Amino acid sequence: MTQIQTHDRQPIVGVKDMLVVSSGKGGVGKSTISANLAVAMAMRGRRIGLMDADVYGPNIPGMLGLEGKPTVDELSGALQPPEAFGLKVISMGMLVDPGVPVIWRGPMLAKMMHQFLFQVNWGELDVLVVDLPPGTGDVQISLTQTAPLSGAVIITTPSAIAVEDVRRGVQMFRQTEVPVLGLIENMSTFVCGACEKESAIFGEGGGLQVARQFEIPFTGQIPLDPRIRAAADAGTPIVSAEPQLPASKSLMEITDRLLEALDAEKGGPR
Repeated sequence: MTQIQTHDRQPIVGVKDMLVVSSGKGGVGKSTISANLAVAMAMRGRRIGLMDADVYGPNIPGMLGLEGKPTVDELSGALQPPEAFGLKVISMGMLVDPGVPVIWRGPMLAKMMHQFLFQVNWGELDVLVVDLPPGTGDVQISLTQTAPLSGAVIITTPSAIAVEDVRRGVQMFRQTEVPVLGLIENMSTFVCGACEKESAIFGEGGGLQVARQFEIPFTGQIPLDPRIRAAADAGTPIVSAEPQLPASKSLMEITDRLLEALDAEKGGPR
């Protein structure tokens, strides 16, 4: 097994913690959860940045209703991240025209990650949330080699087949000495809007089973609710648009657990 080198990690001035949101594959709601977790942290009074590192599918700007490109500071040359819902945000989606694909290999991806980390005017942040691409590829390796990550949270679905995807993610973070702070099970159940019947359409118990197998915290479950998707499409994360929904309450509870875990990693609340 190849060991990933991490000795070149550099702190980001003004950023206390970095939390990466990961998934073994696409389609599990990782970006939607990343946006909602970041907004929920800001709602808890934390100073939050959100870095969209999913360069091939940069959906964060649309989920937050952000349009246009970031400005450039004339003195430092640093990018000035736009703000939405109390977050400072940067994304490849802000730097390319709509519909234009990003066709890059490793060196270009590493350069872009370095720019997002060290050439963006993040200011003073309690947490920089990073939405990773699916899998364990070049972007993940570049980040784990370059930045002092405080922890990772992994998104999965209840399906038993998701176990192998989670396994790869856990092994990558353990190789790079990044604490896995929790596992979130998304799309845990679906409640029919007409009959109110609850169905485990993607299986059940998979997330808890995987968390126990790899001895990582089971951070919580998020139900499959069409209103989460509708809110993201409208550019307003569900925790802000409809905070009374069960899904929003679950996201807020998960957020509190992750903030507690980050605080514990640094020896207590700050």
